[in-house]
Amino acid sequence: MSKKALVIILISFLCGSIFIETSEGKEYPTKPIEILVPYGAGGTVDILMRLVADITPKYLGQPVIVINKPGAGASLAAAEIISSKPDGYKLITITQTFFTIATKTQKIPFDPGSLVPLVNLVEYKDGLFVRTDSPWKNLNELLEYARKNPRKLKWAHTARGTFQHLSGMLIFRKAGVETIDVPYPGGGAEMVAGLLGGHIDAGVTAYVALKSQIKAGKIKYLMLISDRRYSDLPDVPCATELGYPEVAKLAAYGGLYCHKDTPEDIRKTLTNVFRKVYENPEYRRKCEDLGTEPRFEGPEFMREAVRIGEEHTVPLLKELGLFVERK
Repeated sequence: MSKKALVIILISFLCGSIFIETSEGKEYPTKPIEILVPYGAGGTVDILMRLVADITPKYLGQPVIVINKPGAGASLAAAEIISSKPDGYKLITITQTFFTIATKTQKIPFDPGSLVPLVNLVEYKDGLFVRTDSPWKNLNELLEYARKNPRKLKWAHTARGTFQHLSGMLIFRKAGVETIDVPYPGGGAEMVAGLLGGHIDAGVTAYVALKSQIKAGKIKYLMLISDRRYSDLPDVPCATELGYPEVAKLAAYGGLYCHKDTPEDIRKTLTNVFRKVYENPEYRRKCEDLGTEPRFEGPEFMREAVRIGEEHTVPLLKELGLFVERK
């Protein structure tokens, strides 16, 4: 390493920033880093990534720019990352459901394996909910009603083939009950209106969409799609403890990914930096305010989440006629 590079590294550490000399002998980072958000502005993912963009320069020494690139279930943004130079300056935020569902239900002109995980930063809270004044105090009571009344229980989700839909399918299938699922493409607001209006009996959706109604005492969760309880919903059991560990495997984890050919030293630098972002109290506080769960995990966890998720989603997608073979 040159004397000049050593001086730069010492200065960067004193300033609280991280610069490295890559295996090609180039310093990193020397320019702004982009994070592609495959959704529109103003949503939960966008808000979180803009906070990440605000905090990261404290530890990386370069600006971070959030770019919204919605479309095709995140495939447009993913394609841009894959076609870009693998130098660590362009990242994407997605959940593992992109790999376990989105890439399995559409024809894509790229290999999703060209994206590799850096870090997981958040777990998105989802669960099975009912009206608080419904006759069901817990999941077992709901399932018992469904057993005694085949195809009378109506439950909602955002669309067929989403992980919320597949989670509900797994719950009711394992319980051996026949139900009617009702898609609500409009999302949480329409689902809440349908539930409160008596058009559906239950639903599976994100806590973000229900938070105000839950706090108002109008809606309650019977199960959370997770392997653990959440601190702000301490009385709601998770899927694992209710005997549905396969449902917990479908929980949505949001993280950052990069091109698979990004040098290993750059990937390690980014992973270490984003760990510091996660540990920043401001980030954790914002996650909780939004109704998401801050959760840091490394690349191995994310790869395993994809592998296990595929074991459960692919058979269901094939059964629903939604699976698209990749050639």
